Amino acid sequence: MTAGERIRVLLVDDDALVRTGLRLMLGGAPDLVVVGEAADGVDVADAVARSRPDVVLMDVRMPLLDGIAATRGVTGRAGHRPVVIVLTTFDADVTVVEALRAGAAGFLLKHTPPERIVDAVRRAAAGEPVLSPTVARTLIERVAAGGGPPDARRQRARQRFALLTEREQEVARAVAAGLSNADIAARLYLSVGTVKAYVSSALARLEFTNRIQLALLAHDAAED
Repeated sequence: MTAGERIRVLLVDDDALVRTGLRLMLGGAPDLVVVGEAADGVDVADAVARSRPDVVLMDVRMPLLDGIAATRGVTGRAGHRPVVIVLTTFDADVTVVEALRAGAAGFLLKHTPPERIVDAVRRAAAGEPVLSPTVARTLIERVAAGGGPPDARRQRARQRFALLTEREQEVARAVAAGLSNADIAARLYLSVGTVKAYVSSALARLEFTNRIQLALLAHDAAED
């Protein structure tokens, strides 16, 4: 996306009132434009192909195909792959963690203030993390609840984590601890730019789309 271009947003929610509210909210930002809507996850693939959004705001609970499966389809598609932000009530939607595993860049509560939703869309389009360090830590702790990942998932995670260089692994563990790039730089005696480079190289090596996936992998691969 070049300077001056507006950020293209696709809205996915089975509630027409929610979609209308989001459209009005985002329409007030001069650098954002809503290019399409979908009322269910089954319609997302066609909507993405047709409207080519930069960011998808994705509801979790939909009647035919839920937001997790739809997110997996978006992040796993060939060619144009927009960033996905999950819309959720969080306390009720514990499956948001699975949406993050599916490749979502983060989540927003449906009652998030409008200016924060607009800011999150901008940051997601710029490739920046949508989740704050505190929220990232909370989500990872939710994954840890109940005794940690199953043995098979832990083994797969360790095999993939071993693909990273030693420095990339150090950065990934810091990401999993919920640290910001600045905090990671201070801890590892690196520049912020170097931290960003290590995060980017780790994501590319693992074919991940965002740092939340990297954090979850580091968590799953951790020793007991």
